[in-house]
Amino acid sequence: MSQVAKYRQVESFIKDRIINGTYPVGTRIMTEEELVDHFGFSRMTINKALNNLSNDGFIERKPGKGTYVCATRVSKPTDSARSFTEDMKAIGLVAGSKLISYEVIRAHDKPEIAQRLELSDDELLHYFIRLRTGNGKPIAISYNYISTKIVPAIDVKCLEQSFYAFLDSQGIEREYQGTSYTAKLPTAEQQELLEANDIALLCASHSTFTRREGKLVPFGYTLTCYNGNLYTYYSSI
Repeated sequence: MSQVAKYRQVESFIKDRIINGTYPVGTRIMTEEELVDHFGFSRMTINKALNNLSNDGFIERKPGKGTYVCATRVSKPTDSARSFTEDMKAIGLVAGSKLISYEVIRAHDKPEIAQRLELSDDELLHYFIRLRTGNGKPIAISYNYISTKIVPAIDVKCLEQSFYAFLDSQGIEREYQGTSYTAKLPTAEQQELLEANDIALLCASHSTFTRREGKLVPFGYTLTCYNGNLYTYYSSI
């Protein structure tokens, strides 16, 4: 006998088919009655599962019309350099940013970051945290460290928009290396920012480089924690 709650079984059944493409965006999924017949569960159980999927952005329930798959899940290859703004555009959403905090810190306060960016202890870092949104819905939290050697000053207003666009305006070309992925449970603060409790985080980190006199120079490190219900990374191996 399955130890998984019945409504969770229904959620997984539908989510798995959305993620693997069996139910593409815009697909009308089975009705409550059909799901009751399929699983043999009560209508209350089916309704709870559908409400949870709707709240998580997987489906949209249209009274009198049916239930449809939404375009709010991002699926991208692990080797993609596509930005968050481009991710949101790909699923028909408008990317947004909310600045949570900004400060300038000394490299010795973050020795692991200083090592990655090849900084001495007395050099400075811009450190800012941003909430990334799609059509105003919280999607991810990014933690960013930028060397003042390459970016001496940052217009804080740009942090409410596209930081990459700001770097472009400064003529700073970028290359990315060392991307890694981890999964973890969110802190209470992260749950509050993402407005979601029953989730895991999909965290992607990378270092950012630019070229100076033909040499690659590291100047940024970013850790982005996505709502795992809304983001999927896959390998094309």
